[in-house]
Amino acid sequence: MNPSHNPFRLPSIQLGKVFLVGAGPGAADLITVRGAKLLAQADIVFHDALVEPEMLALCPQATLVAVGKRCGKLSSAQQFINKRLVDAAHKYKIVVRLKGGDPMLFGRADEELQALKAAGIEVAVVPGITAALAGAASIGQSLTLRGVSRSVAFVTLAQGKDQQGAELPISNPSADTLVYYMGRKDAAKIAQQLISQGPHTKDTPVQILEAVSTARERLWVSTLERMAQGSADQWFDSSSPALIMVGEALRAVQTLEQNLEMALETTSSEIDDGLQDSSVLSNGRRRA
Repeated sequence: MNPSHNPFRLPSIQLGKVFLVGAGPGAADLITVRGAKLLAQADIVFHDALVEPEMLALCPQATLVAVGKRCGKLSSAQQFINKRLVDAAHKYKIVVRLKGGDPMLFGRADEELQALKAAGIEVAVVPGITAALAGAASIGQSLTLRGVSRSVAFVTLAQGKDQQGAELPISNPSADTLVYYMGRKDAAKIAQQLISQGPHTKDTPVQILEAVSTARERLWVSTLERMAQGSADQWFDSSSPALIMVGEALRAVQTLEQNLEMALETTSSEIDDGLQDSSVLSNGRRRA
């Protein structure tokens, strides 16, 4: 008897497929076409905490499960997320794990990929626009600049729960332009160390963007010296994701902001005492 036609053989379990989808920087219309199509087809969507409601509106037919992580807030343990993805693949045909930005950058995608593959579940990754690139587009300044910046480094100081409690040193790569993800609470420390270690100086331009590409987007324009002094600490909104960009390539947009500020000042004779330390620019932008 042919084993493949054994009438007593139990039918194989039909497992679903899991897609790790990049949601992009925030705006719902910046997700990829492939990602949007998968959301429209998904049976269940496990999404990060920072995914915008407008993005989740793209999958009204799906069961929505929030599993995102927020610094300093109650979050789902990564092992628990892994298990839920595996369990969902046994129940649903199309499972989407919706991650902010790009799944393969600071998104712990490797742990989810390994867990799913170990369980014999088919998985695919759909890339997304990471916040650093969306931020550069928003301020209209490339992160690289001919003759000035030939290298870019994406950095995070965020630690897993297994590392918390130990004061780990800040590692600053030797790149011309540095982009820090999740660096809000360490902003002053980052600037102090960059100035002390070089080659960046106290006058090196800094751009801090919050809620990139959304209606809540804000920009703080200054220097490493001002950030080292803690000038940005009170500006931050703890409810919005922040991106810290450092490097000489940003000086062009900083000069543009300075010229705009000067033009505005020449047309007004009134000075608000509350803005003497920093000037608020249009669209929530501030220069320290």
